[in-house]
Amino acid sequence: MRILLSSVPQHGHLLPLLPLARAFRDRGHDVAVLTAAGMAPVLAPQGLDLLAAGPLPDVLFAEVARRTGADPATNPTPDSVAEFFAGTRVDLTADEALAVTADFRPDLVVSELCDYVGPLVAASTDTPVATLAFGPPLPPPFTDAMAAMARSRHEEHGLPWRPGKWLLDTWPTSMRAEEWRQPEGWLPLRPEAFREPGAESAKLAPSERPRVLVTFGTFFSRPDRLSPLLRSLSTLDFEIVVTLGLAARPEEFDVDPSRITFVGFTPMDDLLDGADVVVTHGGAGTTSAALSKGVPLVVLPQGADQFFQAERVAAAGAGIALLPPSQTPEATVAAVRTALEDVDVRESVRMIAKEIAAMPAAPDVAATLEA
Repeated sequence: MRILLSSVPQHGHLLPLLPLARAFRDRGHDVAVLTAAGMAPVLAPQGLDLLAAGPLPDVLFAEVARRTGADPATNPTPDSVAEFFAGTRVDLTADEALAVTADFRPDLVVSELCDYVGPLVAASTDTPVATLAFGPPLPPPFTDAMAAMARSRHEEHGLPWRPGKWLLDTWPTSMRAEEWRQPEGWLPLRPEAFREPGAESAKLAPSERPRVLVTFGTFFSRPDRLSPLLRSLSTLDFEIVVTLGLAARPEEFDVDPSRITFVGFTPMDDLLDGADVVVTHGGAGTTSAALSKGVPLVVLPQGADQFFQAERVAAAGAGIALLPPSQTPEATVAAVRTALEDVDVRESVRMIAKEIAAMPAAPDVAATLEA
């Protein structure tokens, strides 16, 4: 079979697709990933072929701002989110995507939840779509707005609009809201912490002190925002490990560098081994990875879908969520202490990790989709 995986060109959207992409490839299928050319450095170590189409997020955000004046990253509304994912991105990517996939002609398209380019390609070849969801379900106002805008783009291209046939869901059932109902075509899929198969391990040496991993992803790692928090954490008898995202440099942080370990882009699978608490913005990938490893969370949501993850983590007792304006260094330090010391928090996250481990792995889901 020819399997096309399609993603918004951001790490948080692309990385959850990779275990399934590897599973299909390892089962002997022809696999290609449709996303922007700028994501090639992520795909190359995975041994996956790239079909490049469309611009990176900086261009998309600028175009959304020009069209609407909105910023869907820091102030997400149903209209601004729909414009980014199902409007602007489709407008600036669709023609190129249709061209680069013309010879591939997939038998199956696997598209992450916020990607509406893959379904457009699938509609052009009458190919079934499996939608991969990460994090808790988005509220209906957001999904309805995105679907309505995507439908209009299909109509502009003279293509039929239809929802995905399967929903591949990486969020543990016990962390869902009470009103959640299992949708048609629902298939659970075990989330995995990002790793690079065959790469030399980047695990940190064991520590005699509690290790606090501070990671705000590839987009929200602003030194001016994190420096006050890091100064407060570094006064305690913790080992503090901080990820730099894609652009920040250690010297940009106003901290004592002798008390903090900065790391560049590193597979989360390596960073989480040995971590006792994760302090994070609450990106879906980071949250799921920490939960799968049984590591308690302190979540400080900054924008995008992070408030949804924060609410579910707090509701499940798997960590502490601090919403603005409560995200002070003092409150965060207190939350870290609670996550380290509270027996109930550690037991809750241990049970969630056990639940995740029992979910079907990527090779099992790949076999189901083949059938």
